[in-house]
Amino acid sequence: MTKVNKAHPQDALVQSIINGILEVKGHDVVVLDLRSIKHAVADYFIVCHGNSHTQVQAIARSVEETVMKELGDKPWHSEGLRNARWVLMDYLNAVVHVFFKEERENYALEELWADATIRAIETRA
Repeated sequence: MTKVNKAHPQDALVQSIINGILEVKGHDVVVLDLRSIKHAVADYFIVCHGNSHTQVQAIARSVEETVMKELGDKPWHSEGLRNARWVLMDYLNAVVHVFFKEERENYALEELWADATIRAIETRA
């Protein structure tokens, strides 16, 4: 597992979220850095998808468990877990979007926030 950088809490949170996603093989993980966008709702969006409702739920649970274990933090607000089509987890500075694949294509957050710096995360083999 990737080590978390304790020097920058925001970076540590983003990395911990990524660790949780990768733990259960979330797909096409991207980090949208919104800090340069005026009036953005958060500093970061972390976006991924699962190929089934079960996987979407597992990704969300893994993120919550990993962030709690690594940083002792929990989301300020979460929604969408029951339907598992689009789970949103708000950690204030970072918002996690876990989509069912078709919902991700429909909402296209990466295109909506195209002014953000977008970094694709390499998945483990």
